[in-house]
Amino acid sequence: MAKLPIRYYGDPVLKEKSTPLDKVEKQIKQLAQNMAETMYDAAGIGLAAPQIGTLKRLIVIDIGDNDYVAYVNPEIVYYGDKKEVDEEGCLCLPDISVPIKRAVKIGFKAVDIQGREVEIDAEDFLARVLQHEIDHLEGFTILERTNPDERQKAIKKIMEMWDNR
Repeated sequence: MAKLPIRYYGDPVLKEKSTPLDKVEKQIKQLAQNMAETMYDAAGIGLAAPQIGTLKRLIVIDIGDNDYVAYVNPEIVYYGDKKEVDEEGCLCLPDISVPIKRAVKIGFKAVDIQGREVEIDAEDFLARVLQHEIDHLEGFTILERTNPDERQKAIKKIMEMWDNR
Protein backbone atom coordinates (compact mmCIF):
# COMPACT_ATOMS: atom_id res chain seq x y z
CA MET A 1 0.00 0.00 0.00
CA ALA A 2 1.06 3.58 -0.53
CA LYS A 3 0.22 6.77 1.28
CA LEU A 4 -1.06 9.40 -1.13
CA PRO A 5 -0.83 13.20 -0.84
CA ILE A 6 -4.04 14.84 0.34
CA ARG A 7 -5.24 17.87 -1.59
CA TYR A 8 -6.01 20.93 0.50
CA TYR A 9 -8.68 23.58 0.31
CA GLY A 10 -8.00 25.84 -2.64
CA ASP A 11 -6.96 22.99 -4.94
CA PRO A 12 -9.29 23.20 -7.98
CA VAL A 13 -9.80 19.41 -8.07
CA LEU A 14 -11.88 19.70 -4.88
CA LYS A 15 -14.47 21.74 -6.82
CA GLU A 16 -14.85 19.16 -9.61
CA LYS A 17 -17.58 16.55 -9.90
CA SER A 18 -16.31 12.96 -9.99
CA THR A 19 -17.08 10.50 -12.75
CA PRO A 20 -18.74 7.11 -12.15
CA LEU A 21 -16.72 3.93 -12.43
CA ASP A 22 -17.82 1.23 -14.88
CA LYS A 23 -16.64 -1.70 -12.78
CA VAL A 24 -14.50 -2.65 -9.83
CA GLU A 25 -11.16 -3.59 -11.32
CA LYS A 26 -7.86 -4.50 -9.69
CA GLN A 27 -6.55 -0.91 -9.91
CA ILE A 28 -9.69 0.39 -8.16
CA LYS A 29 -9.19 -2.11 -5.34
CA GLN A 30 -5.56 -0.96 -5.05
CA LEU A 31 -6.64 2.69 -5.08
CA ALA A 32 -9.12 1.96 -2.27
CA GLN A 33 -6.36 0.29 -0.23
CA ASN A 34 -4.05 3.26 -0.79
CA MET A 35 -6.83 5.67 0.14
CA ALA A 36 -7.46 3.74 3.36
CA GLU A 37 -3.77 3.89 4.29
CA THR A 38 -3.77 7.62 3.56
CA MET A 39 -6.92 8.11 5.67
CA TYR A 40 -5.46 6.19 8.62
CA ASP A 41 -2.13 8.02 8.37
CA ALA A 42 -4.00 11.35 8.55
CA ALA A 43 -6.16 10.13 11.47
CA GLY A 44 -9.30 10.45 9.37
CA ILE A 45 -12.54 8.47 9.33
CA GLY A 46 -13.33 8.95 5.66
CA LEU A 47 -11.67 9.88 2.40
CA ALA A 48 -13.07 10.51 -1.06
CA ALA A 49 -10.99 10.05 -4.22
CA PRO A 50 -11.02 13.77 -5.12
CA GLN A 51 -9.22 14.47 -1.85
CA ILE A 52 -6.19 12.69 -3.32
CA GLY A 53 -6.68 14.29 -6.74
CA THR A 54 -8.58 11.45 -8.44
CA LEU A 55 -11.96 12.37 -9.90
CA LYS A 56 -13.56 8.95 -9.48
CA ARG A 57 -16.68 8.09 -7.49
CA LEU A 58 -14.89 6.13 -4.77
CA ILE A 59 -14.90 6.63 -1.00
CA VAL A 60 -13.42 4.80 1.97
CA ILE A 61 -14.67 5.09 5.54
CA ASP A 62 -13.93 3.63 8.95
CA ILE A 63 -16.11 4.91 11.75
CA GLY A 64 -14.51 2.89 14.47
CA ASP A 65 -14.67 -0.74 13.37
CA ASN A 66 -10.90 -0.76 12.69
CA ASP A 67 -11.61 -2.06 9.22
CA TYR A 68 -12.37 0.27 6.36
CA VAL A 69 -15.10 -0.17 3.79
CA ALA A 70 -14.86 1.15 0.26
CA TYR A 71 -17.84 2.20 -1.82
CA VAL A 72 -17.89 2.66 -5.58
CA ASN A 73 -20.44 5.02 -7.18
CA PRO A 74 -22.11 5.85 -3.86
CA GLU A 75 -25.30 7.86 -3.90
CA ILE A 76 -27.94 9.00 -1.48
CA VAL A 77 -31.39 7.80 -2.53
CA TYR A 78 -33.33 9.62 0.17
CA TYR A 79 -32.86 12.06 3.04
CA GLY A 80 -34.88 11.73 6.22
CA ASP A 81 -36.88 14.73 7.42
CA LYS A 82 -35.03 15.18 10.71
CA LYS A 83 -31.91 17.34 10.50
CA GLU A 84 -29.18 17.93 13.04
CA VAL A 85 -26.32 20.42 13.30
CA ASP A 86 -22.91 19.14 14.42
CA GLU A 87 -19.28 20.17 14.02
CA GLU A 88 -17.40 18.61 11.11
CA GLY A 89 -13.76 18.69 10.18
CA CYS A 90 -12.09 17.58 6.97
CA LEU A 91 -8.70 16.25 5.96
CA CYS A 92 -8.65 18.91 3.21
CA LEU A 93 -9.03 21.62 5.86
CA PRO A 94 -6.69 20.67 8.73
CA ASP A 95 -7.48 22.27 12.09
CA ILE A 96 -10.81 23.66 10.82
CA SER A 97 -14.23 22.58 12.02
CA VAL A 98 -17.57 24.17 11.26
CA PRO A 99 -21.21 23.43 12.11
CA ILE A 100 -23.01 21.53 9.36
CA LYS A 101 -26.71 20.69 9.17
CA ARG A 102 -27.21 17.15 7.88
CA ALA A 103 -30.03 14.64 7.65
CA VAL A 104 -30.00 12.25 10.61
CA LYS A 105 -31.12 9.35 8.39
CA ILE A 106 -30.39 8.63 4.74
CA GLY A 107 -30.88 5.86 2.24
CA PHE A 108 -27.59 4.98 0.61
CA LYS A 109 -26.63 2.73 -2.27
CA ALA A 110 -23.31 1.83 -3.82
CA VAL A 111 -21.19 -1.05 -5.06
CA ASP A 112 -18.75 -2.54 -2.55
CA ILE A 113 -15.14 -3.32 -3.39
CA GLN A 114 -16.10 -6.91 -4.28
CA GLY A 115 -18.50 -5.59 -6.92
CA ARG A 116 -21.72 -6.32 -5.00
CA GLU A 117 -24.58 -3.84 -4.82
CA VAL A 118 -25.15 -2.49 -1.33
CA GLU A 119 -28.15 -0.62 0.08
CA ILE A 120 -28.05 0.86 3.57
CA ASP A 121 -30.43 2.82 5.75
CA ALA A 122 -27.78 4.86 7.54
CA GLU A 123 -28.42 6.89 10.68
CA ASP A 124 -26.62 9.31 12.96
CA PHE A 125 -22.81 9.33 12.64
CA LEU A 126 -22.67 6.91 9.68
CA ALA A 127 -25.24 9.01 7.80
CA ARG A 128 -23.20 12.16 8.49
CA VAL A 129 -19.92 10.59 7.31
CA LEU A 130 -21.50 9.25 4.12
CA GLN A 131 -23.06 12.63 3.32
CA HIS A 132 -19.71 14.34 3.92
CA GLU A 133 -17.77 11.99 1.63
CA ILE A 134 -20.40 12.06 -1.12
CA ASP A 135 -20.26 15.86 -0.99
CA HIS A 136 -16.60 15.57 -2.04
CA LEU A 137 -17.65 13.52 -5.07
CA GLU A 138 -19.97 16.37 -6.06
CA GLY A 139 -17.26 19.04 -5.63
CA PHE A 140 -18.34 20.38 -2.22
CA THR A 141 -16.38 20.82 1.00
CA ILE A 142 -17.69 21.64 4.45
CA LEU A 143 -17.16 25.32 3.70
CA GLU A 144 -19.93 25.17 1.09
CA ARG A 145 -22.23 23.45 3.58
CA THR A 146 -21.84 25.74 6.58
CA ASN A 147 -23.47 29.12 7.11
CA PRO A 148 -21.84 32.27 5.66
CA ASP A 149 -20.55 33.57 9.01
CA GLU A 150 -18.84 30.28 9.87
CA ARG A 151 -17.42 30.07 6.34
CA GLN A 152 -15.87 33.53 6.69
CA LYS A 153 -14.36 32.68 10.09
CA ALA A 154 -12.90 29.44 8.70
CA ILE A 155 -11.44 31.17 5.64
CA LYS A 156 -9.88 33.83 7.87
CA LYS A 157 -8.31 31.08 10.01
CA ILE A 158 -7.00 29.31 6.90
CA MET A 159 -5.43 32.55 5.63
CA GLU A 160 -3.76 33.14 9.01
CA MET A 161 -2.36 29.59 9.01
CA TRP A 162 -0.98 30.09 5.48
CA ASP A 163 0.59 33.39 6.52
CA ASN A 164 2.30 31.71 9.48
CA ARG A 165 3.89 28.92 7.44
